[in-house]
Amino acid sequence: MPNQLPLPFKKTYIVPIRQAARDYISSHYSDTHPDAYRWDIAHWEKLRAEATSGGIHVDRIHAMTRSIGLEIPYAPAFDSDALPQTLKNLVYERAAVLYNLAALFSQLGAAEDRSTPHGLKQAIKYYQNSAGALDYLNEAALPQLQASMGPDDESTELSEPFVKSLEYLMLAQAQECVWQRAVMDNYKNGLIAKLAAKHWLSHLETKQLHFQAAAQYRKSLEDLEAHNYGHEIARLSEAQTLAKRGYDAARRGGVAQPVQQDIKSLLDILQKNVARAERDNDLIYHQDVPPASALPPIAEVAMAQPLIHPGLQDPKAVVGQDAVIFGELLGWGARLAIDIYNDRRRDWITEEIQDRVRHLDDALSSTLEALNLPAALDALDRPIGLPPSLIKKAEEVRLESGPERVETYIRDVQVIAQHVSSLLDEAMDILDQEADEDEALREAHSVSDRVPSLEANRTLIEKAQQYRSVLDQARESDALVREKWEEWEDAIAQLTWSEEDLENSIPSSTVSFGQRAGVTDPTRVHARALRTFLERLEDLSKARTELVARVNRLASSDDITPRISKAASAMEQWVNVQPAMFEDILDEELAKYDRFRVQLDENGQKQDELLQAVKGRHAEFVRTRKDDSVVKEREIALQSLDLAFHKYKEIIRNLEEGQKFYNDFSAIVSQFRASCKDYAAARREEASVLSRVMEALAIATPPPEASLGNDPDSTASSVTEQAMHPASSGQAKPKGSTDPVRPPGRVFDLPPPDSDEWETMTLPPAPAVPKRADSERRAPRTAQKGR
Repeated sequence: MPNQLPLPFKKTYIVPIRQAARDYISSHYSDTHPDAYRWDIAHWEKLRAEATSGGIHVDRIHAMTRSIGLEIPYAPAFDSDALPQTLKNLVYERAAVLYNLAALFSQLGAAEDRSTPHGLKQAIKYYQNSAGALDYLNEAALPQLQASMGPDDESTELSEPFVKSLEYLMLAQAQECVWQRAVMDNYKNGLIAKLAAKHWLSHLETKQLHFQAAAQYRKSLEDLEAHNYGHEIARLSEAQTLAKRGYDAARRGGVAQPVQQDIKSLLDILQKNVARAERDNDLIYHQDVPPASALPPIAEVAMAQPLIHPGLQDPKAVVGQDAVIFGELLGWGARLAIDIYNDRRRDWITEEIQDRVRHLDDALSSTLEALNLPAALDALDRPIGLPPSLIKKAEEVRLESGPERVETYIRDVQVIAQHVSSLLDEAMDILDQEADEDEALREAHSVSDRVPSLEANRTLIEKAQQYRSVLDQARESDALVREKWEEWEDAIAQLTWSEEDLENSIPSSTVSFGQRAGVTDPTRVHARALRTFLERLEDLSKARTELVARVNRLASSDDITPRISKAASAMEQWVNVQPAMFEDILDEELAKYDRFRVQLDENGQKQDELLQAVKGRHAEFVRTRKDDSVVKEREIALQSLDLAFHKYKEIIRNLEEGQKFYNDFSAIVSQFRASCKDYAAARREEASVLSRVMEALAIATPPPEASLGNDPDSTASSVTEQAMHPASSGQAKPKGSTDPVRPPGRVFDLPPPDSDEWETMTLPPAPAVPKRADSERRAPRTAQKGR
């Protein structure tokens, strides 16, 4: 049995790679067909089949480095009774493969014959390779794994502290081999002491104490050569103390027999040398023996370092001339860079173009509404009939069946809102039901170790409260839109009338020729100026609409995939491509939209200048206009219809936004409900297991009658009686049956302990020893092997 510890493998299982890979390619790469990658899929299946049979391969998947919906199972290496952990994460596969590579190197190192120089050299190399694989796992794979895992997917064996501890263990065992090689090659005692002192994280307390004692022993030999006899005795005494502690710990912990033999041999050597050194010093040298704390410390020398295998640093050395699996597919980093660009472009268009255009349109509408324009000009220029602009707006509302359209939108939004609310209620009902089941379990059994539902579902409850708050705010917004509709419903419905009916509803301001001639020239001048300003404002509004359309057309045809693909193909094939590598390309591509922002800035500046001019001219117009109540009444009627059209467009926009919000929010809440179902199912499975365990314990526990107090004799008698008469303990007697007459028990009159009668007395037979199962007989040996 070796006195060093190899790492066990993480066992995996066969998974359906073919279907998962084909589905992923079909859904994520519309420009290719899964049949084009039949060799890649088959080669991947071959490599993984070899991995399940014990072979270790470096991960060679170039494109699909996150998740393709394939469930990857790996059993814990250090807990054979635990269930496999299954994750939909190819980074998890990569990390597990790297761990198994480290385990393979450690097992090769443990299998070497360390009684020869060549065996020690190979063992040192393998242990350093194992430490290097763990170091590479910690640096290259674990950060990606941690970033891609959820809070419930954490793996202790693939955490940074655990992997780092295993790396230190491999380095410690490599350092031990270096120490053995130094002893075998008769290195100087001072150097051997330094090598032994650097065994800084061994796998057992025994190993640690062993090498601390060995360091002091070798240093004492150097003191002997330098005639420092007092220091020699102090170091030998300290080494003897450490060796005794190590030997006691080895026996107490039941460590492997070779480890006990190693430290026992060292302890025997130390005991002989202590006796020899003390005798010589007492008879000949008479040097003072300093305390151990006053001895100079032994300098440490680290000869073992993590040695990353060339196959990890340069995967091409492993793959050889084979093509990279899925090498022609666009890699994860490049695809993510494309997604990032599309998101940035969409957000930029929304914030810099669409939102600013809406803000400018709202500012224009509110200003003209406050100035009663253009209704005041229409009432003056057209004393009878309808203005052409109003006719056009009324026709648009009429063709769209405005009121019916609004009512349909309102009903649809209410239905979707109710659906989202019911989804959230259903999710809360699932959590409430699970909490009730948890309370029932706690009333039936003592399960203090189980986390209460109030704590277990805290995150879900907080998220549900956030969703409820968002839903309440959305309902308040819906109520405001309905109130706006109720306020303007009659005016909007009036726009759907026929042109003749609409004209008859507007007051006429027809005047005689003489009265018309009474309109002063300044009023006409101001009216014409205002009309010119309004036309220019309308041109600016149309220009903004056209600008938004041009931006959307450019965005719909904007595809940077060819440029990203070209840049990715120019990179080193084995480089881990990250989205940050394409930042310059993203910035350059997004810069082509800057000209639209410049144009919109100029448009907004011109509108601000025109609105200021409109306000000044409107003040002059009002001052010079003749105070005519009929004209005023016509102005108000025309302004009301014009404003009704703008309110109609605003209500439609609000309802469309609300409908989109509820559709998106419905998907989010549906996913949340699914999470609640998964949580409840996991808790029910856990409760079911706990219930079965508690019931089994209840069955195995003897009834209260079996314990008759603290008297051991009465307890033993009771247990024996139950064993002899099981029907009398906790089981109902058949109807009509009677208790059997029990013979009186045999009473043995035992002699005193020091009597000679024990040699001739016939003792009662010993109780039968039940046979243990093979697994039980092997258990202590297996446990000792594990230690």
